[in-house]
Amino acid sequence: MSPLSGHPAIDTSATLDAPASRTAPPAAAVRRSEKERRDAREKRRLVERIARWAKRLNATHSKVADLSVFDNRDFPWVADIERDWRLIRTELDRVLQRQADLPAFHEVVAEFKTITRDNHWKTFFLLGYGAPLWRNIEQCPDTWRILQRIPGLKTAMFSILEPGKHLPPHKGPYNGVLRLHLALIVPEPNDALTLRVGDRVCHWQEGKVLIFDDYFEHEVWNGSTGTRVVLFVDFLKPLRFPANIVNRLLLRLAPFTPFVREAQERHRAWEKRYYAK
Repeated sequence: MSPLSGHPAIDTSATLDAPASRTAPPAAAVRRSEKERRDAREKRRLVERIARWAKRLNATHSKVADLSVFDNRDFPWVADIERDWRLIRTELDRVLQRQADLPAFHEVVAEFKTITRDNHWKTFFLLGYGAPLWRNIEQCPDTWRILQRIPGLKTAMFSILEPGKHLPPHKGPYNGVLRLHLALIVPEPNDALTLRVGDRVCHWQEGKVLIFDDYFEHEVWNGSTGTRVVLFVDFLKPLRFPANIVNRLLLRLAPFTPFVREAQERHRAWEKRYYAK
């Protein structure tokens, strides 16, 4: 009995010790967790070393000049894309009927929070790192068919830049792809909308393709009062052997990286909400 309360005494030592014994992880689990972290760091370092080597290889084995912006005549298939641009525009117009429901770019690809945090750069993905987004493709069958004309297609989306939006200087992490913009909506005056790539300043024209190397620093402004939309595409940079083989292998591994897997999960979550309406 407790001498103060008259109630049976309680052994508090066991009660106080119990939580620690229940929550403390076993030593084997701690060692396993530390080993997993070490292994992950080693794998990341290995991937980074391979990527650095591949970038050097790509730089010396390109079939096209090391330019920030390219002449479309270097890519004969561009004329076929431009010829059918109005079919793509028609499908885009349907997508834009729900513009408010489209995700901001950084809501899908979290790493882009370094250059955008508002909702004025929106996207509608059709293909991400080689993985088709079939629910979205069903909304744009002509666009998807036309995209198949692009050799080495890796990523495709509608890039929707709302009035006043500025994307500060940034660059791609890898030089194994080139970027294509097919201008679909360009408000007037078109010189109020600018893409700077390296020391080149470009302006979009509706129905025309612009190809550039996003490994160069680039920057975007929409200084107009309207929304600018381009079909945004990444495709394999034309390379000579053995760089072409190494590049293909590396880009095929991209969907297995944490960066891409997280983006896929974010897109699936958005897709579930969007198509539930």
